[in-house]
Amino acid sequence: MRALPLLLLGLAVVSAPALAQMKLQTKPAPSNGPETRYFTSIDGLMDGNADVVLKETRQGKTVTAAMLDVCYPADKSSDRKDRFVANLTVNGQTLSGTTQSVADKQPITVKLNRKQTGDSFEFRGQITIGQTVTEVASTDNSDLSEKEFQDNQATEDGITPQPKDFTDVSPESIGVRVKLDAAADFLKSLKGEAVEVGTSSLAVTCEAMRSGEQTINLTVDPEHASALLAKVKSTPGVTAAGWTSGVVEMDRTIRFAAADWRDGDKINKDKLATAIAGVLTKTLAAKPASATWNANTGKLKLLLKRPSAIYPALGLTQNYELTALVSPDKPGSSDKLMLWVSSPTVSTSDDSAGAKLNLSDDSSSDEEGSEAKDDNGAIDALLKEFKGQRWDADKSVWR
Repeated sequence: MRALPLLLLGLAVVSAPALAQMKLQTKPAPSNGPETRYFTSIDGLMDGNADVVLKETRQGKTVTAAMLDVCYPADKSSDRKDRFVANLTVNGQTLSGTTQSVADKQPITVKLNRKQTGDSFEFRGQITIGQTVTEVASTDNSDLSEKEFQDNQATEDGITPQPKDFTDVSPESIGVRVKLDAAADFLKSLKGEAVEVGTSSLAVTCEAMRSGEQTINLTVDPEHASALLAKVKSTPGVTAAGWTSGVVEMDRTIRFAAADWRDGDKINKDKLATAIAGVLTKTLAAKPASATWNANTGKLKLLLKRPSAIYPALGLTQNYELTALVSPDKPGSSDKLMLWVSSPTVSTSDDSAGAKLNLSDDSSSDEEGSEAKDDNGAIDALLKEFKGQRWDADKSVWR
């Protein structure tokens, strides 16, 4: 009877190496095929202002093919970019090639020597653009896998074609993604339109040059936003359009019933401006000086004034400038309106009769600087006046 346990033990001893061998055989065999690796920076290139992608195809540690994609400032006086893409000939550790830049059609010559030490790579050589020669001396570079590179390329332009409401996007802010070869015609089509184009979005970025699409930022009266979007979506070359982030900050926004503030399907802006100015007159202890609606953006610019206490004998004036924006609380028809009011910007002027004291507002005064951040509870006062709601960011609800 004791032979059975001994036999089982013997089987266990014999089977252990076999089991280990089985586990080894289940591991995936290492790939002997080509591998793609990327470098996304080469230090010092174009005085450190170049956006670089060097793509290598390797068989083991041997480079079999390479491509260099460089986006760089076209000139020092503007944000305009140029780009070249060069397929490089591999000769041992030397990478070389010629091409032409995309925008300015400049001749490009590349010659780089590559050296690998462990996981670190060194590149030395020259890149010539037109008549300009750039020396390359970049050490301690690391490479990325295909997946790591693609993950790093993922970008988000924030365009939301159909938002459920205006709590995550701003009602006056429109983003339009358009193909580069159609961007000029698209921008020309906006001439004469009641819309403002963000100047910074006119610059063609390296990302845009590589993707072939540019995102243009527009500001429009919220009452006209849907009509503008319908128009631009049908424009040749436009691949996406919708609302995006803008001036509206939810902690300075209230929501209220629209019925008392509309004439038919239009917002009664004069009535709103009077009501807003009336509340701010009390909270800031100032008198309204002007209220102007911007026909392009739908923003209300308010100016209020009160005597400045900084040097009473001079009889100076303290100016409060605020911006407000009113819109439906979501795209399409709604029985609710949203009102956003900016923090006040404070300045001091001499409005007295006769010769004036010329003043420069450097915000060095603690009194004036602190008042720029303190609106004396204006949002809560507006909430009470309009019988409205505030946004609860923690619970993502109006309350």
